[in-house]
Amino acid sequence: MVMISKQPRKQRKARFNAPLHMRQKLMHALLSPELRKEHGKRSAQVKKGDTVKVMRGDNAGVEGEVLSVDLKRCMITVTGVSAFRADGTEVPRPIHPSNVMITKLELDDAEREKIFSR
Repeated sequence: MVMISKQPRKQRKARFNAPLHMRQKLMHALLSPELRKEHGKRSAQVKKGDTVKVMRGDNAGVEGEVLSVDLKRCMITVTGVSAFRADGTEVPRPIHPSNVMITKLELDDAEREKIFSR
C-alpha cells in the first residue's frame, strides 16, 4: 500500500477503505526463525491451513491451524482460540494477523511456492 499521508487519521482511513486486493497485503504475519532461514523472508501472507502461534493477548502461546481468513475485517480464526458467549456456547475468537507468528507453512499451492522461490 502506498503511503499517502503521515497523519494517523488518514492512515486509518486508507486501511479501512482499502479494496480487497490491497487488504490481502495487510494480512501478513511474521515467520518463525526456522522458516526465516529456510525461505529468506521475514514475513508471509497468512493462508488457511497454516500453523500459527499466538504471540499477543489472552491466548498468547497457543499454537493452532488457521481455520479462516477474513479480508473484510482483516482477521483470522485459529483452532484452540475461542471465546464463550453469555449463553455458554463456544465461538472462535478472531485475531489480527500481526499478533501471530507462522510456524508451519501450507505449501501445496504452486503460486505460494513461486512467491518463496523468488
